[in-house]
Parts: sequence; C-alpha cells; structure tokens
Amino acid sequence: MVRGEMSYHYQVVARALDEIDAAGPGLSLEDLAARIGMSPAHVQRVFSKWAGVSPKRYQQYLALDHARRLLRDRFTTLATADAVGLSGSGRLHDLFLTWEAMSPGDYASGGAGLTIRWGWVDSPFGPALIMATGRGICGIGFAAECGAEPTLADLRSRWPMARYVEDPVSLRAEAEAAFGGTGAARLHLIGAPFQIKVWEALLAIPSGHVTTYSEIATAIGSPRAVRAVGTAVGRNPISWLIPCHRALRKSGGLGGYHWGLPVKRAMLAWESAEAEAAGKTGAEAASA
Repeated sequence: MVRGEMSYHYQVVARALDEIDAAGPGLSLEDLAARIGMSPAHVQRVFSKWAGVSPKRYQQYLALDHARRLLRDRFTTLATADAVGLSGSGRLHDLFLTWEAMSPGDYASGGAGLTIRWGWVDSPFGPALIMATGRGICGIGFAAECGAEPTLADLRSRWPMARYVEDPVSLRAEAEAAFGGTGAARLHLIGAPFQIKVWEALLAIPSGHVTTYSEIATAIGSPRAVRAVGTAVGRNPISWLIPCHRALRKSGGLGGYHWGLPVKRAMLAWESAEAEAAGKTGAEAASA
C-alpha cells in the first residue's frame, strides 16, 4: 500500500485532530506540537504544506463546530443548481469532471463483463484505493481509518461479478486528476438509478460549501426520502470526487462518513483552507 508524503501529512493532521478535540479551543502551536511529539517548526511546515494555512488557522477548521459554521456561512441550495438534470451553470465540476452512468441492467448484473483496474495511491487524506473501468474512475476509498484490506474488500463487494486487475501504474493519470489537480477526471457511475440521482446532486455542491441530506432529497424530487438519501450518500463509491463529505445534517452534525469521520472532517477543513486561499488571491488581484 502506498504511503507517501501526502499520507504522512494526513497522519500528522489526524493526530492533531485528536489533540484539538481533547484540549478544546485555544490550544497553542507549542502545546499542540508537544502533544504529538514534534517541534513547533515541523508542525508549522506540515500544516502549511498540506493545507496552505497555519496550524492556528487550521485548528478552527478541524474544530467540532466547524460543520455548524459551514451550514451558517457556506450553505448551498441545490434547487438553484437545477440539480438532477445538472444543466448549465450549476455544474461547477464540469471544469474537470465528466461522467456517465451504467444502465440499470448492467448494475443488476453485479458488474459482470467489466474489467476493473485497481491500485493504491498517495493522497492528502491517507492511502487511497482507486478503481477504474475503461470508461473512467468507478471507485475511490480511503484506508487511513478503515485499513487496507477492509477498504479493498468493501469496494470489490460493490461489483462482485467484475474481473479485478491490480495495475497501479495504469492509474497514474486518474490519480493525478483526482488528487493532483491536473487533467480531467472521467467517472463511471455504477449504481442503482436512485443512488445515481443522489450522486449527481452531490456533484452540484461547490468546493468549500455544504448542503443537507434533506436539501438533496428535495432537489431530486423526493423530499420525504431523507433516510434513503442518507443511505445513498453513504454508498457513494467515488469518494472525494463525488463529494459526499459535503452533505451534513440540518442540525449541523457531521452525519456519517463511510471511510471514517476524521477523514470527512479533514476534507471539509482542507476545502475551507482552499476557499480562504482563493478568497485572498481574488482580493489581491482586485486590488492590483
């Protein structure tokens, strides 16, 4: 399993998350560094390289009440995004994502006739498992909290009749598109029709923003199916690119996350840091 620099950075962030939860607000950089057994300078470098912001700033994004603040300040109403035709300006991800869905009959066959390549790659959220068919990425899972073998078994169980070939070298372009910000990512959505509706609605949520399970249910025309929506969100096989981490409870609770809540919190914090950096860049450009 791949354990590169980005995965190491995530391990540091995950350890910091535990200490921030235990200590509460106001934990200094020096105290945080001492709690995780590193020098303040090293912690500063890791956070700045991983998230682009200081540890002090990033602590605010990792805090338990961050999801509640996101719902207050960066809530997205999917009705304005024309969610489930996802046409026009609502498709923010069209800049780098394209996708097609498998037919219901093909899905019902359990992936029979499909060849799925798979391999481990380094990611900002720990070791990531990527799976792809000839039509695009069909699976991304994260092993930092769940372990490598359970993560592989989990994704393989989605399409039990498919033929699996371990081939990480051939997945380099997909990995770069998913985590390196280079190139366009093609997605192959393999799921039941209702699940695909939910996953397509998730694709309308801009980075740095969040929505609620009930908002998704309304957007797909099934306002009473909140529980079913939550189940479909949890079954999203292409985590990160289909941003199920941006779905929260109306109360401001995180809800669940298939690959572990620390990963979801890290993803939301990462995107908040990116949004902050983009805002600063935009302000600087406007004043130039």
